[in-house]
Amino acid sequence: MPSSKAKTNLTGPESEHSKIHIERFIMSLLKSLDEKFPLERQLGIAAAPVVLINLFALDAADESGFLDAWTDDAHFMKQQPGFISTQLHRAIGDSPTYLNYAVWDSTEAFRAAFTHPEFVAKLSAYPSSAVASPHLFRKVAVSGICAA
Repeated sequence: MPSSKAKTNLTGPESEHSKIHIERFIMSLLKSLDEKFPLERQLGIAAAPVVLINLFALDAADESGFLDAWTDDAHFMKQQPGFISTQLHRAIGDSPTYLNYAVWDSTEAFRAAFTHPEFVAKLSAYPSSAVASPHLFRKVAVSGICAA
């Protein structure tokens, strides 16, 4: 996931200051799908349920390392309160692009898992070429087509 190899100290008692530091560290590793409304702002909105869509771009040579890191993250996320489900997709053909969606009970549950120090520590396992572009969504009801 990281596009840089920034390091941060995530040990010690969690305080409001360290939570803010963790969120800023994570955001520095991401590329926003909507620069006018980045994930950092989305995390402040109370919504339930929410769907995370995360687009990953990476070098083809890094696919195996990416899959190992993503699998480890998915095992962690599946154990977190509010997690419902996840699915990973690979682009067709020669494109080393992946799309993940994960369903969460609420923005609050996703934020707690996404900023958890154990999850943050796992980010360094991603290949340096991997760039994540996450965004939170809510289902939309369209009469006669789909339910919210």
